[in-house]
Amino acid sequence: TKEVERFDKIEEGKSGGISFLANSKYEEHIYKTDSSAVIVSNKFIPKSNYNPALIQVSDPYLAFSELLNVYQNLTKQKKSGIEPNSFIHNTANIGKNCYIGAFAYVSEHVEIGENTQINPQVFVGINVKIGKNCLLHSGVKIYDNCIIGDDCVINSNVVIGSDGFGFAPQDNGTYKTIPQLGNVIIGNNVDIGACSTIDRATMGSTQIGNGVKIDNLVQIAHNVSIGDNTVIASQTGIAGSSKIGERCVIAGQVGVVGHISVANDTKIGAKAGINRTIAETGKSFSGSPIMPIQDYLKTKLLTRRLPDLNRRVEEIEKIIKSKENE
Repeated sequence: TKEVERFDKIEEGKSGGISFLANSKYEEHIYKTDSSAVIVSNKFIPKSNYNPALIQVSDPYLAFSELLNVYQNLTKQKKSGIEPNSFIHNTANIGKNCYIGAFAYVSEHVEIGENTQINPQVFVGINVKIGKNCLLHSGVKIYDNCIIGDDCVINSNVVIGSDGFGFAPQDNGTYKTIPQLGNVIIGNNVDIGACSTIDRATMGSTQIGNGVKIDNLVQIAHNVSIGDNTVIASQTGIAGSSKIGERCVIAGQVGVVGHISVANDTKIGAKAGINRTIAETGKSFSGSPIMPIQDYLKTKLLTRRLPDLNRRVEEIEKIIKSKENE
């Protein structure tokens, strides 16, 4: 029997730690780690001697993350109560067991569900509704009339409901601001990374579905719709009125033009430029502008061969020129 008391990366594992192996490129560490236990796939077959106890599961990464969640729930102490120097308008409705940190500002007619944590220096605008069991980290700003579901985590310096980028060009070359009168509606179990921004709709609502996971430094423009359980990595920008389907995976630094749609279960590679509607479900794309992933990989392979192809063309030109001079 081996006891564990903490979580370790497999390459840094020490006695008393538990690690996981989900990526084959880290397999070498399982034969050297001092971790007491390692969670592995039930298909894993060791190639050499190893020290830790192996726990075989169908999905090591998921199992390890579930352990982390259980540990966090057992050890992380939730704050409750209202700290001095916070402001809560007398028309706001605060649920049971909530926490409102110092210098937080809760405006008129706000509704906050039970067990929600509002950390210091959070601003909550007029008529905002926040569900139960949410966590808003310091510095979050939620503009008027926005709606947030249950079990959401919003990290520091996120701005929800800022004005969309709407300006009408004038004959004299200037731009006139278009009022942004809508709001943002966020579903349940949504995570939003630090310094991301979600703009309010010009009219109607910018909508973020249930289970959506948004990384740090993501920009979502006015009237965008994100389908349930879609994942968006850092530095991605989605322009106004575009619709992203359910269960999509969008890698880092992707740009999406406005007024297009992306079908359910689409996968987009890093730095891609989505310049058109993707209508067929379950396809993978990359490149800028986007192309099917296999075409993109072939193009990259040909690009690497360009110096050699150029050299061969120059040699052929020399041969032709010498023949012409004979």
